[in-house]
Amino acid sequence: MSGFYRRTAPGVRHGHTRRKNNWKQSPNCYSVPQLVPVLDRQRPGEGYRHLLMKRDIERFITLIPRWEQLARGLDVIVLARGRRDCDGWYNCGVIALCAWPIKLIYEADLGWYREHRDFLKRIETRVEEKENGDVVIHWTPDSVRAYLLCHVFLHELGHHHDRMTTRSKRDNAPRGEQFAEKCAWEFEEQVLEAYLEEFGLPD
Repeated sequence: MSGFYRRTAPGVRHGHTRRKNNWKQSPNCYSVPQLVPVLDRQRPGEGYRHLLMKRDIERFITLIPRWEQLARGLDVIVLARGRRDCDGWYNCGVIALCAWPIKLIYEADLGWYREHRDFLKRIETRVEEKENGDVVIHWTPDSVRAYLLCHVFLHELGHHHDRMTTRSKRDNAPRGEQFAEKCAWEFEEQVLEAYLEEFGLPD
């Protein structure tokens, strides 16, 4: 066999060593802008489970007035891994709805409960207010779905709307949590009745 010189070391260009292989990230829905939002699903993680399915999101977004306008610049809606004390998040064109703890009945933070008490009544979630002041929420899969779609999703959509209506479009929440929460309550007024007709009252 004839010998030949095989080059194995990366070259140097402009004083910087070149990578031997192609290390570029493969394009995906998180790195490339999408014409319409992609629905993605991650593993829920230990101690969590997904109570939402992709088709629930597909049905829900048809109920949102001006959805095509509000979703402009939204690349991904992800059913994300469960995170402690986090129901959802938003990051540069990605809305995430987190997996839910396997344990459905738990004690609620009092501050959170005071802010969301009226909404819980509207979706007929059973709440136990104890004599010592503790509040226990008796969630069901249906009431979790109503909460995640009609409040958490709309809150994160508020963050997206906030970002898309600012000039730079770089900051995730230029007007902060209060703006997103205000959007969530306003959007909820527009969609809750339609949601209950489409999905029914939570059991």
